[in-house]
Amino acid sequence: MKIKTGDLVTIISGDEKGKQGKVLKVLPKDNAVVVEGLNIVKKHVKPNQNNTKGSIVEKPNKIHVSNVALVDPKTNKPTRIGYKTGKDNKKVRVAKKSGTEIK
Repeated sequence: MKIKTGDLVTIISGDEKGKQGKVLKVLPKDNAVVVEGLNIVKKHVKPNQNNTKGSIVEKPNKIHVSNVALVDPKTNKPTRIGYKTGKDNKKVRVAKKSGTEIK
């Protein structure tokens, strides 16, 4: 997957279209990512010893990778990701639109 944990991404389709957030978790088996503050679902939690009363917890749900795009650090717009060999012959991610290196 070209998107990594900590990347700033924008949602390009669905209910949350146009919103930006930071990637909290990458799920390669599902081809999905979890984005901070987006695609929030309500989960009902049963009572247990720590939580004597049951409650409803809001948490971010996964989003398919095809529905997110990395935000270009230079232009602040969605971009695709390419690869180039950088210094010391290491593979480096590069924004396709501006050509800037992505950390």
